[in-house]
Amino acid sequence: MPKKAVGFVHGPDYVQSLARGLQVLRGFDAEHSNPTLADIAARTRLSRAAVRRLVLTLQHLGYLRAEGRGYAITPRVLELGFGYLGSLNFTDTVQPMLESLALKVNRSCSMAVLDAQSIVYIARVPVRRVMSAALGIGARLPAFVASMGRVLLSGLSDADLRTWLSQCETRKLTAHTVTDPRKLRRLVEDVRESQYAYVEQELELGLCSIAVPVHNKIGRIAAALNVSLPYHEHVAREATETMLPKLRDTAKAIERCLPTQGMASVSL
Repeated sequence: MPKKAVGFVHGPDYVQSLARGLQVLRGFDAEHSNPTLADIAARTRLSRAAVRRLVLTLQHLGYLRAEGRGYAITPRVLELGFGYLGSLNFTDTVQPMLESLALKVNRSCSMAVLDAQSIVYIARVPVRRVMSAALGIGARLPAFVASMGRVLLSGLSDADLRTWLSQCETRKLTAHTVTDPRKLRRLVEDVRESQYAYVEQELELGLCSIAVPVHNKIGRIAAALNVSLPYHEHVAREATETMLPKLRDTAKAIERCLPTQGMASVSL
């Protein structure tokens, strides 16, 4: 955590209970959809007593519900994310463009933004199941190993990129995963030059993807757009020669339709 952030955490304006409540909500995902209080405490590293109070409060507010011995997240949490998406008018503008792109390339297409060490999916059109995990709006993946993540990182300043890499906890997900911070930095710098990122079997064996930036009205990178492909001998050529031009055309179309004050530039 940056020094400035650490200082704020210990300052008078930091609301610890709010931070912990959000920490509890982030503890729910596809693999942990019905955790018990003990499970939540283990995942959040909070005390059982604190977790109990937070869960009961979130249940009272309608964000969680009791389900057997555990708890489940409710659709009400969508209000927290779709306020952001709604402000960008995504349903009416971006989604049809992704659907058109997916139809042209016959592949799954996605759009994501950077959030700390992760990318967060804000739009997606699944066509062919290439990845083992099901992804939807709000899904997260580690940015260091994703094509959209590297595109988004290329929008950071040199100083912010150094800070981001110093905080990144890389891990080998496949034999192809790049984990060396120096090599990751070179890859991001290459993306700045080429304006696209291609990742082959680093996140999951058999999965490849290519991504391009989506710029906001002031010309800064705000989001990334990608196409997923299954691995085959000539997949890199297919990605750069067939998918890349269509991705760039769609990104430009999305940029023309974004509101003047909508998407923030990528930042830490």
